[in-house]
Amino acid sequence: MAETRSSSDGANKEFGGVVKHEQIHGKEVVVENVALADAQARSKQNPWSARSLQLYAFCLVATLNSCINGYDGMVLGNINSMQPFLDYFGLPKGGGSQTGIFFSIYNIGGIVATPFVGPMLDMWGRRWGMVIGASLIVLGSLVQGASRSRAQFIVARFILGFGVNISASAGPSYVVEIAPPSWRGAVTGVYNTFWFMGAIPASWVTYGTALHIPTSDNCWRIPLYLQSVFSGFVLIFSLLLPESPRWLFANDRHDEALAVLAKYHGEGDPNDPIVQLQIREFQEGIAHDASDKNWWDYRELFNSRGNLWRILMVFLMSFIGQWSGNAVISYFMPFALEGAGVEDPDTQRLLSALMTVVQFIFALVGASIVDRFGRRTLMFYGECMFTIYFAIITALSSQTDPVTNTFPNKHMSNAVITFIYLFGVTYSITITPMQALYPVECLKYETRAKGMALSGLFVGIAGFYNLFVTSIAQVNIGWKYYYWFIAENALAAFLIFFIFVETKGRTLEQLEDVFNAPNPNKASRAKQHAEIEKGVGAVAT
Repeated sequence: MAETRSSSDGANKEFGGVVKHEQIHGKEVVVENVALADAQARSKQNPWSARSLQLYAFCLVATLNSCINGYDGMVLGNINSMQPFLDYFGLPKGGGSQTGIFFSIYNIGGIVATPFVGPMLDMWGRRWGMVIGASLIVLGSLVQGASRSRAQFIVARFILGFGVNISASAGPSYVVEIAPPSWRGAVTGVYNTFWFMGAIPASWVTYGTALHIPTSDNCWRIPLYLQSVFSGFVLIFSLLLPESPRWLFANDRHDEALAVLAKYHGEGDPNDPIVQLQIREFQEGIAHDASDKNWWDYRELFNSRGNLWRILMVFLMSFIGQWSGNAVISYFMPFALEGAGVEDPDTQRLLSALMTVVQFIFALVGASIVDRFGRRTLMFYGECMFTIYFAIITALSSQTDPVTNTFPNKHMSNAVITFIYLFGVTYSITITPMQALYPVECLKYETRAKGMALSGLFVGIAGFYNLFVTSIAQVNIGWKYYYWFIAENALAAFLIFFIFVETKGRTLEQLEDVFNAPNPNKASRAKQHAEIEKGVGAVAT
């Protein structure tokens, strides 16, 4: 079927006011936004060109910020099972309130950082945010490894948490703002998969030091010193990156913003349709006198129904991402395995190390399919599966002997371990890529830095609960704690289905219409029919 471009279809207008009348002889498809589909069809953008590969390298530097959380989660879980570490600081084996506060002060540091993060990123830019966050993480890591007292260790973990909140806000903001809309989901989705790029070396380093120097304090000091490596790379390379084009545009550096977009989104052509679409949307959507110019002004996060819905998405995603049960397979994996019948500490650490490799592979799979299946769909099915997994794990664990804490037979123990691994795989595909991608997409430019700082606050509160409460629950109620995960995941599936907004298939600025709709959940699921021909364009049908 042939369609003619019409001047009545704003999606098909060139941005100089010239309308092209061309015949479309393409295939009919269903898209979220015809304007974006039209620009993509006419763009010369090549995902494998030299400039695109250079852009991926920039995103890779920012993505290294994600490694620190993964490293911390795995290294703390594993050194907590090392006797020299427990003896040095006088901590009880298996957790408890002392261990909870010892570890969770990291999250307190992130919470305290919240008021400073947004203004810092808005005033100085995303690059300097990464530099400052990385500097604090390097400092905290070195002090932590050299700690001679509980107080010194706790201060170091506070500094680490403070720096991580800055990095965890600056990193994904940079990636989502510099990534082309055509593959924003995949590139930004990879960001949080690098949690495992931190967790994998942490798990194997702790496995190696515990195996080869099991009685030396270096078995836990060496892994803690190495926590500074990834942030060291970020610190060195961040200032070599181009700044976010949205930050440049918002700070009246329009020519620089256009130059960055043209070079990395339009293969050097400032008139490329993708470049021009974004510039026009910057002009229409980025205010030069909004709250991002005032460090004290957080009102825009809450001053309209659409903005309230945005911050609700950030709030819910922060808690759902942390409370699905992932703390059991990161910080407390050795004790979950002990409860499943694996008593040898070396075997526990080996299984933890193998888990991180498996999860990383499947997290990359998840990041590669977010633009195909959508954020909301993947998360919904993931939460449904988590509910089933924990129901089975709880049912099997209830059969353990209350005195010896052992299973009636090896088959039941193996089944619990299998479902712990299945949880890890499913979580990696459906939730891991979303933890950085979804909140940063839901926030508009003017509120992105402060909103991501609040996301860090929410994650810090949820993480504090994970580390403090879970460490106590593992000791006092054991497998019965899994009932909490059944209830939480069932509730999360309900909320995702009826409240969450789908963000795929639109530019960041086009999401404004979605969030301002009477029902953003319903509006985000609306589709448009279009006919697309590569190199020619797209028209609504």
